[in-house]
Amino acid sequence: MIDALTGVLVIPAVAAGLLAALPGYRLTARLNVLATLLTFLIAVSLFAVEPKSGPYLLVDDLNKVFIVLTTFVGFTTSVFSASYISHEIESGRLTPTFVRFYHAMYQTLMFAMNLALVANNIGLMWVAIEMATLTTVLMVGIYRTHEALEAAWKYFILGSVGIALALFGTILVYMAARPVIGEGLEAMVWTVLVTKAAKFDPALLNVAFVFLLLGYGTKVGLAPLHAWLPDAHAEGPTPISAVLSGLLLNVALYALLRFKMLLALNPVAIAPGPLMVTMGLISCVFAAFMLYRRRDIKRMFAYSSIEHMGIIVFAFGMGGTLANFAGLLHMTMHSLTKSAIFFAVGHIAQVKGTQKIADMGGLTVTNPVLGWGLVLGVIAIAGLPPLGIFMSEFLVVSSTFAREPWLVIILVFGILVGLGGLFLRLNTIAFGEPRGPTAPAEASYVPMFAHFAIVFVAGIYLPPALVTGFQNVARLLG
Repeated sequence: MIDALTGVLVIPAVAAGLLAALPGYRLTARLNVLATLLTFLIAVSLFAVEPKSGPYLLVDDLNKVFIVLTTFVGFTTSVFSASYISHEIESGRLTPTFVRFYHAMYQTLMFAMNLALVANNIGLMWVAIEMATLTTVLMVGIYRTHEALEAAWKYFILGSVGIALALFGTILVYMAARPVIGEGLEAMVWTVLVTKAAKFDPALLNVAFVFLLLGYGTKVGLAPLHAWLPDAHAEGPTPISAVLSGLLLNVALYALLRFKMLLALNPVAIAPGPLMVTMGLISCVFAAFMLYRRRDIKRMFAYSSIEHMGIIVFAFGMGGTLANFAGLLHMTMHSLTKSAIFFAVGHIAQVKGTQKIADMGGLTVTNPVLGWGLVLGVIAIAGLPPLGIFMSEFLVVSSTFAREPWLVIILVFGILVGLGGLFLRLNTIAFGEPRGPTAPAEASYVPMFAHFAIVFVAGIYLPPALVTGFQNVARLLG
């Protein structure tokens, strides 16, 4: 009998091997859904597990939140993926061989993300994030078109540069720890590092965090390190866009937060907050303006992801219990909302036969469920009440206003500019005279509306257990 911590790794690893060997789309699609469901259920059981750690794996209050969110969105995306990939086979865009590869890589990606989240060794965490990067590179290029291969190479090159910077930062942390802890495995174990961080060389920690911020910041999609993200979203399968925006960006953010906590424990090291606040604001404002120039619907929502990751990094950079709570809530709401938007966008692109915004007019007339689903998604991601993102943005703004009022002006300006860009494009897509080709939608609407239902409820009522859990994590982050 395996325990819950081992289960979140073993199930996707075994499923990846089975899916690589089994023929038949319908069987592999169902197995993919079953594996992600089992992983999610086991992840939920981690809340009943007391924090524990070994030299390689760790369960604590921080990673429980990330693991459950990752496995839940991974499950709902696999349900969406089943109907989406079925259409891709029927249209001839993917062959059965590529679909088998796709499902195997999907489970490999889930394994890599889960491993990064439960790793107690900073080197193992880096390896897992690199594995996730390489896996998504292969999936982005799965259509084998010129544009898809170009996007995959761009992602590979920029992602490799970022992950190399993160590796150098990780090595510098080890070098700072070695004189205090000694050589070997102990100097890379997170639970050991946090007990000795106050004695580390602050100069090495300072340089390390700069490299880690740039390295993992590339994976988070922070401007100006974001160039890979719009191409990867636009050219890869839409389920991968949902996973990238909803999950993989969070995993890189998780790694960054771990090292931020390490610096905060050293009284002489630089404060990581101002660096994160600066990059967060730059990303938010830059991406908000870029929304006005997008002509491809998936690229548009890719820039929306950059904007919201900027807001989240800004919140964690501000620090303090309320800002950290707001950052966690915003990360959760963004993952659920953005993945649901990509569920809608994937089927819209299939029924319209294009991703060009100009060819999608009158969607609420031609495909009402998808059209109004997209409208609801844009309302949610724009931060309008009473949906969950409104609540998280309100907390970010109010916590900032109490401490640094002038920063609120820049933050709110970016949010409002982004809102205008999204609604400008939404008007073209959802309303007016129908334009472009159309076809009946053979879509699974359950994942999309399940996400929207959670986001709607969260804007009105948060269960006390969830609030308590987020408060514990917020205090842990400092």
